[in-house]
Amino acid sequence: MTEPTLEQLHAIATTAAQHAYAPYSHFRVGAALLLTTGEIVTGTNVENGSYGLALCAEHSAVVRAVAEYGPQIRIAAVAITNLNQAASPPCGACRQVLAEFTEPDAPIMFPMEGGQQTVPFREVFPFSFRLDRE
Repeated sequence: MTEPTLEQLHAIATTAAQHAYAPYSHFRVGAALLLTTGEIVTGTNVENGSYGLALCAEHSAVVRAVAEYGPQIRIAAVAITNLNQAASPPCGACRQVLAEFTEPDAPIMFPMEGGQQTVPFREVFPFSFRLDRE
């Protein structure tokens, strides 16, 4: 089986965004993670009337990946999209959650003004707090 392209991950993230629970902001986001083992895990944002309890798509995808495959997961690529045609790079909290599991050179694709942008994760969050796993 061949590894999916970032464009295919983007399409999977778009499908995930259709399942968002966003009755307050109406901002529907989806994320697709490609694990180093080849599995793909998706997440979507889930809002809450207590706004601070909302969960972003990236965060929900990481939680789902750990729940399904265990804490040893490593993320090889990330695609993020939304159904609002708006820029939406990962928020600071999601960058930190992703940093715990994402390979530094993993490509991360997200919408910005003018279209999709793809950069290595280390450029998205160059000064993450990470414990040395070695």
